[in-house]
Amino acid sequence: MLTLLAEQPDCLWDEALPVEVRELPEDLGALDVVLSDHEVLWPIVERFRREVVEERRAVLTDGRPTIAMETYIRMMVLKQRYRWGYRTLVAEVSDSIHLRRFCLISLSERVPDESTVRKLTRRLGAETVAEITRALIVKATREKRFRPRAVRIDSTVIEADVKYPTDAGLASSGVRVLAREGRKLAKLVKETKVRVRDRSRSMGHKLRTITRTIRRRSGEAKQEVLKLTGETGELLGRSIKEARRLAGIARRRARGRGAHAKLKAAAGLEEMADRCEKVAAQIRHRVADEPITDRIVSLHDPDARPIRKGKLGKRTEFGFVSQLAEVTEHTKTGARGLILPASTQLGNPAEETLLPGTVAELDRLGIKIREVAVDGGFKPGPTNTALADLGPKTVFIAGRQEPASKRTTRRLRRYRTGEEGRISHLKRSYGLGRSRLKGDQGRQIWTEWAILAYNTDTLAVRER
Repeated sequence: MLTLLAEQPDCLWDEALPVEVRELPEDLGALDVVLSDHEVLWPIVERFRREVVEERRAVLTDGRPTIAMETYIRMMVLKQRYRWGYRTLVAEVSDSIHLRRFCLISLSERVPDESTVRKLTRRLGAETVAEITRALIVKATREKRFRPRAVRIDSTVIEADVKYPTDAGLASSGVRVLAREGRKLAKLVKETKVRVRDRSRSMGHKLRTITRTIRRRSGEAKQEVLKLTGETGELLGRSIKEARRLAGIARRRARGRGAHAKLKAAAGLEEMADRCEKVAAQIRHRVADEPITDRIVSLHDPDARPIRKGKLGKRTEFGFVSQLAEVTEHTKTGARGLILPASTQLGNPAEETLLPGTVAELDRLGIKIREVAVDGGFKPGPTNTALADLGPKTVFIAGRQEPASKRTTRRLRRYRTGEEGRISHLKRSYGLGRSRLKGDQGRQIWTEWAILAYNTDTLAVRER
C-alpha cells in the first residue's frame, strides 16, 4: 500500500529539547521549503498506478504500507548530497536530530531500514525521478520567477563501478563465477556427477606468467602474452560447456516443489555463461588480430563500454555517456541554473546523436531559449537541424560556429566553459563521477538522483 505523507515529526520528547536543536539549519531549512510541495509526490503516484495496470495488483490500497514517500525523497536527496551509502545514510539520520526532523521522522520512530530504501530505489526507477525533476523545473518557472534564457549542453562519461578490465582478467573472473554458481545449482538439484570445475588455480598461474612476461617489454613478450591470453580463453570455454550442461540437467529436473527456484538458478547460470562466451569470443578476436565490436568490460555490469574522450589523464574510461543540459537565466559569470533529465544511449554515441533527446526535454517542459552554447564536439549541420524547432537566436559552437560580435563570442565562450565546471561539481559533490548501481538502468537511476539533488540545492539557494 502506497503511503505518501509522513506523520508529524514532533513528539513529547521534543519539548525538552533546546530551540536551537528543534530548528533546522539554514541549508536544510531551505531544502525543506523546496521539498514541502506535494506536487513532487505525484510522479510516484503515477508510477504505482502503472504498476497496478501492468501487474494487476492493487498496490495503491492493499498490502503492507510503504515508508512515507516524503521521507524517502528527503533521505535520497541527503544520500546524493553527502555521497553516503545506504547504510551510512540510515546511520547518520538515526544519530542526528536535525536530519530526523528534515526527513520527517519522529524521535520515537525507527528510521527505515537500508534494504527498504535500496529496494524502493530500484522499484521506482529512473523515469519517476526524472518526472520529479521536471515537476520542480515547472514549479520554478511558474512560481519562483525562474526565467530560462540560455542553455549550455555537454556530454560526460559516468564511470561504471568496475576495475580496469583485461581479457585475461575477465576470463579469470568468469571461471570463478561459473564455478561458484555451478556449485549452488548442483546442490539445489542434488547433482553429484556433473559439475563446473573450478579452474582458478590454472587461471592464476596463467595470469602470473602474463605479468612476468609483460615486464620484459619486447616484441617476443607481446606474442607470448597473446598466446597465454588465448589459453585463458580456452580454459574459460571449458567452464562454459560444463555450465551449460549443468543448466540443462537442472531444467529437466525442475518438477514439482521448488521448480521455480531451480529454473531461476539455471537461467542465472546460463546468463552468466552467455556473458563469458562474449569474453571468450573477444579473446579469440584479439589473438587473431581481428577488430572487436561491442566489447564487454565487466561480467557483472555487461552494459558498460570502453569510451574514449581524448582526455590526457584518462585516455579510456569504462562506463556510460550522458548528455547534461543546464538552463540558466543569464550567461554572465557565475550563472547557475537547473539541469534537465539526462539524455543517454548505450555505447559511445556522438554529441549530435544525444542532442535530439535534450531538445525533446526542452520542448516537453515548454522552455524557449534565446542562446545555446556547446563545445566543438557538436557538428554544425546536425546541431542546427536539431535545434531548429526551438528557434534560438544564437547557437554558439566553440571553434566551429561563432557570432560575428567579438564581445558576444567572448561571453558565450566563458558561459560554455562553465559547463565543464558544472559537470566537475556534479561529479565531486553529488557522486555523478561513478555509478554505484549496476547496469544501464542502475546508472540512469543514479544519474537522475544526482541531478535532482543538485536542482533542489539550486532552488534552496534561491529561497534563502
